[in-house]
Amino acid sequence: MAPIQLPVNRPGESIFAGGARISELRSAPRSSDCQGEDWIASTTCCFGTDAIGYSRLPDGTLLREAVTSEPDKWLGPQHNAKYGPDTKLLVKLLDASQRLPVHAHPHVDWARKHLRRSHGKAEAWYILTSGSVWLGLTEDVDERELLELVQSERGAELLPKMHRFDVQPHQTLYVPPGTLHAIGEGVMVVEVQEPEDLSILCEWVGHNVDGKKDGHLGLGFPVALTGVNNRGWTREQVERCWVKNESDHAQSVFANDSREYFRMERLAVKGQVTTQRGFAVLIVLEGKMSLRTEKSESISIGKGSTVVIPYEDGDMHLDGEGEVLIARPPL
Repeated sequence: MAPIQLPVNRPGESIFAGGARISELRSAPRSSDCQGEDWIASTTCCFGTDAIGYSRLPDGTLLREAVTSEPDKWLGPQHNAKYGPDTKLLVKLLDASQRLPVHAHPHVDWARKHLRRSHGKAEAWYILTSGSVWLGLTEDVDERELLELVQSERGAELLPKMHRFDVQPHQTLYVPPGTLHAIGEGVMVVEVQEPEDLSILCEWVGHNVDGKKDGHLGLGFPVALTGVNNRGWTREQVERCWVKNESDHAQSVFANDSREYFRMERLAVKGQVTTQRGFAVLIVLEGKMSLRTEKSESISIGKGSTVVIPYEDGDMHLDGEGEVLIARPPL
């Protein structure tokens, strides 16, 4: 096995306008103004579909099938013993030229009960461009009030009741399951999440989605909104999700509470750098370098490259100059 460079994987149209900067970073054209996501090393399909969203390897094999057929080689025996043939991970590039609607993603317990899914959708953002994002309510919102706001298509009224963060590149925000959130216009992020596509929309007017039809996971809003945390957070509580990452190297760029779901490290490459073995998804944000592993020849990668690396390959060695992010499953 060897590190595998992956092409752009845009799963249809996003519910928001965006994607131009993904095209620039990845040197890949987009077919519409609403292609704001690139799903990297995806073993996840879009909700309500059978196959849209899966990543394919250069030989045409679905990554999902490759991992399932040889889980010890891809994920490692310890991971496979603990989690089974499950990468536990989905990485995305997300570029918003329109503010995303206010929405939330459920906890695994809720998803298992209502949808028979094996994951919820905790997520975290690594900020690439400055702007504003919103996370968590500043005050409690009564369940009946929340349902009324959503069903009357007044979900935008939730935004002033949410904590706003003015973010800069390299900062991160962790979004716990069930937490209302929205990414602002002009913000681009690398998103790491549990491998599910589960969104509960509280807003959709002006966006590329019929929320009355597709905003409640097929459950109806009275049930779907039970997956949303309607309790207020203090500023101190919500800022525990915010990490400013002022160092060039960080073994974990996200808040500590995220580590039960996923991990991500940031490396500033100046010369030779070695990082530990394990299933990993690597994104080159800047620069040019070579990548080799204990069991593979060197390959050239540069700004915009995305690479999936199997456990079997051993430690990774980077040589050059630039900046990379490496996403990994939980321990």
